[in-house]
Amino acid sequence: MNVIKCNIRELMAEHRIDDITELMAKSGLSRNSINKLYRETNIETTKLETLFKLCDTFNCKLSDLIEYVPEENQ
Repeated sequence: MNVIKCNIRELMAEHRIDDITELMAKSGLSRNSINKLYRETNIETTKLETLFKLCDTFNCKLSDLIEYVPEENQ
């Protein structure tokens, strides 16, 4: 099964953001929106606006935040 992988944990560590509460304050996003990506559950329903806000927060490209992992690479 193909999956979308979210690198939010790695980006948080790289930017020295200790927890979801701190990321909420920096991004203006809700805990639920961040948790969904942090736990990699139901990512396909994430709004583009949420991803854009995280890209702005981390100063990264969308491809740094999420990536497509084909079935054969799992």
